[in-house]
Amino acid sequence: MLNIELIRKNPELVKESVRLRGDSVPVDEILELDGKRRSIIVRSDGLRAQRNEINKIISRTGDLSESLIHQMRMMGKNIKTLEEETRKIEGKIETLMLNVPNIPRQDVPYGKDESDNIVVRDVSFKSPNDFHPLPHWEIGENLDIIDFQRGAKLSGSRFFILKGKGSRLQRALVNWMVDLHTNEHGYEEIYLPYLVSSTSAISSGHLPKFYDTMYHDEDDDLWLVPTAEVPITNLHRDEILAPGTLPLYYVAHTPCFRREKAAAGRDTRGIKRVHQFEKVEMYKLVEPTESDLELERLVADAERVCERLEIPYRVIKLSTGDLGFSAVKTFDIEMWAPGSEEWLEVSSCSNCDEFQARRASIRYRPNVGDKPQFVHTLNGSGLALPRVIIAILENYQRSDGTVEIPAVLRPYTGFDDIS
Repeated sequence: MLNIELIRKNPELVKESVRLRGDSVPVDEILELDGKRRSIIVRSDGLRAQRNEINKIISRTGDLSESLIHQMRMMGKNIKTLEEETRKIEGKIETLMLNVPNIPRQDVPYGKDESDNIVVRDVSFKSPNDFHPLPHWEIGENLDIIDFQRGAKLSGSRFFILKGKGSRLQRALVNWMVDLHTNEHGYEEIYLPYLVSSTSAISSGHLPKFYDTMYHDEDDDLWLVPTAEVPITNLHRDEILAPGTLPLYYVAHTPCFRREKAAAGRDTRGIKRVHQFEKVEMYKLVEPTESDLELERLVADAERVCERLEIPYRVIKLSTGDLGFSAVKTFDIEMWAPGSEEWLEVSSCSNCDEFQARRASIRYRPNVGDKPQFVHTLNGSGLALPRVIIAILENYQRSDGTVEIPAVLRPYTGFDDIS
């Protein structure tokens, strides 16, 4: 959430930020309501001051005349009315403020959508195949490691089943990635609930913005996590972290649940865009002066997964029109899938500045006795499945239809290939 002071002092900056994102937010309505709220508070404070003066007169003189008693009652009634009006206005302001996106950094390229994103670097590893590579959905069915029909029978479209070595490959990837981030990159592994409260989803910035793409249990008012970012953001909600606590690095593996809204026929083949998938998530809480540098380190940590797997990848700097709701700057990492002939996003690394921390009230003291400040939060996939599986199947396939396992995963899979 943005600071209301920023909107008061520089509304044009916020309006321009919203415009650059291609979004629409009633900034003027927020300012009008805020002005009304402050005016009512001034009136309330004035009435309280008058009531206090009358109390002093009564206390000093013992005067309990009907006139003074009537004044006291009317003031109390008016104060209560103004307080109720203030609460209503504050509720409206909060609702509007929750829908205001974060302000992009100045070095984020302007663009209307993903077509305006910028390729920062392109890293190649494997030589092009000397045969026509198959897409993963054909490889998976030929090797009997992916079952689309039974997945649809169980749950409907955009669900699938991994079998045998396909299941073990996914489990190996998760274990290896978590080990890499904990052993080499300094993250602390945590196990999280897969259901979160509305408060948690609001604090992370996922509600109300992504209401239509999240799965909701109405009876208990719990939401299936769309990403581990949501529960991790709330680990330190409403806390003031002691000096020396930051930075905090967390990594977690969770399933992710999303109601994909892609048009019929688009990305429906295979396991690229599905309602349930696994992901390893990296998350950082850092001091504000360090967040830009920490974003670079976060991207490097995600890139290292691609490098160790020796799969071609590229790093993309997102434009304003493709930037996530909570982010001030984002880099996507995409792996090349030669069978599908497309780039697959496997990680999105974002600096959210103090946006999530303000919503979740996560603060820290730089030094003992200092005034608490909001932390900066960052998040990034490290990486997301099953798209990494797609990239492995399509990059490591052989001409005879079998698939080689990347060397770094073999101690985790227990086998060298899928045949």
